[in-house]
Amino acid sequence: MDRRHFLKQSSLASSLFFVPSFIKAFENFSASSLGYKRLVIIQLSGGNDGLNTVIPFNNDTYYRNRPKIAIPKTDVLRLTDELGFHNSLLPLKTLYDAGQLTIINNVGYPNPNRSHFRATDIWQTGSGAHQYIQTGWIGRYLDAYGNKPYNAIEIDDSLSLALKGKQTHGIATTNPEVLFRTSQDPYFKNVLKHYKDEHLSEHNLGYLYKTMISAESSATYIFEKHKTASSTQEYPKNTFANQLKTTSRLISSGIETKVFYASLGGFDTHAGQLNSQSRLLKIYADSIQAFVKDLKQQGTFNDTLILTFSEFGRRVKQNAANGTDHGAASNLFVIGNQLKTPGFYNELASLSDLDSNGDLKYTVDFRSVYATVLDKWLAVEDDAILNGSFQKLNFI
Repeated sequence: MDRRHFLKQSSLASSLFFVPSFIKAFENFSASSLGYKRLVIIQLSGGNDGLNTVIPFNNDTYYRNRPKIAIPKTDVLRLTDELGFHNSLLPLKTLYDAGQLTIINNVGYPNPNRSHFRATDIWQTGSGAHQYIQTGWIGRYLDAYGNKPYNAIEIDDSLSLALKGKQTHGIATTNPEVLFRTSQDPYFKNVLKHYKDEHLSEHNLGYLYKTMISAESSATYIFEKHKTASSTQEYPKNTFANQLKTTSRLISSGIETKVFYASLGGFDTHAGQLNSQSRLLKIYADSIQAFVKDLKQQGTFNDTLILTFSEFGRRVKQNAANGTDHGAASNLFVIGNQLKTPGFYNELASLSDLDSNGDLKYTVDFRSVYATVLDKWLAVEDDAILNGSFQKLNFI
């Protein structure tokens, strides 16, 4: 079996660039110091329209700017006298009523970028609009506080920049069993068997093979933990729900993972927004409902915080295709059972005082959300990880 076969057949090998390196720097760091609290991050990729998610149903400006795509007042799930949910988000209203949801409005940053790729990089690195950083904010958390390559797992086939550190990366997998089987590929095993061959070292392949050793070890550990857990909770039949189902199962297994990362795409609604966003929000809400129920049944909800964001919101004014164009500030959801400020954390920004592009002005820097989570939930030094000091919020 030649190398070409190995690269084609082994998804693990072809993904080596995002599998954690075999780093010994934190071998003496106590796993117990990481604590038991877990963070689940969900990205609504494409730029979810916040104004049709959390709807200002008593605001005439909202309806004037969106004559064909505004959500009718009669369809809004009212939360306050001014704001309500899209009717696809009924499961989130249940969490809201139970005091297990905080909604933070107008989250963004100065000089917002409206490119999907660049805006995603900014959110995932925790950088400013004019900074270009090669490591993610979770990756830097792993560099400073991680001691195992699986302390952060993305439930996907590839690893986001958010989980890439300078020394240590998180690991990506959609299915722990498949990851394990791939790591047992005969060619993969044969390569590892010859790792100590001095000839390989002469060709500077040592790092690669150490990475492969780490990958095999991580795959085995994740699989062994995953198969010890089970659940009776029924999930919707979609890819996003499967991500959350895998996440819940890993959490209940007792795996030493602090951060899980999942995503739901399709929110770039330039045309025909009403139907597509309604469908996607339902997928999100129904899957979250199953996930939270599962965590509660497993007794892990109290120690799990769920953070949902999108790389930007949408323009206040609808476009000619009955959609919305790229915007700036939007809302962010925090779900958990230890929230200090359930409900609305702050007021919606004015729809009559927009920025020069016709977008909502941000009032909460997204890095303040990160700083709060790092400091108050993960109990680590946020300043060093975020390369600066940001105001702490009072939602946890």
